[in-house]
Amino acid sequence: MQPGTYTLLVELAAPATVEFGARGEYDLDAGWYAYTGRAFGAGGLTRVERHQRLARGKSDARHWHVDYLLGHPESRIREVYVTENEEIECETARALNEAGTPLAGLGATDCKCATHLAYSPERELVVEVAAARHERQF
Repeated sequence: MQPGTYTLLVELAAPATVEFGARGEYDLDAGWYAYTGRAFGAGGLTRVERHQRLARGKSDARHWHVDYLLGHPESRIREVYVTENEEIECETARALNEAGTPLAGLGATDCKCATHLAYSPERELVVEVAAARHERQF
């Protein structure tokens, strides 16, 4: 599979406290969370399939901050947007953070961004940005 950048749109059906590994606990509101990542290593965008397996309960391995959210029983990946062969991770995350509420300290440990995870109480806000930034849905 090609390398690229992706955005996961995750619905959290009810408020929850989620422990994000060493980052600690975050009290999260019900609503929509948009996580943007990149997959330029071996396997490319198959990383999205790995996130989907974890979200379905078919895996317990947590490597990235978003995995802790995906492993919560009240969360579901509802949509995935991808752009192949382009590294647009930080620009996309910044746009999503401007449209929603950034969750500081999550999902951006290998760059200078404050976060790559944004929250919105309404789906449309994050869908509009993700769809505009990416080539297609996965």
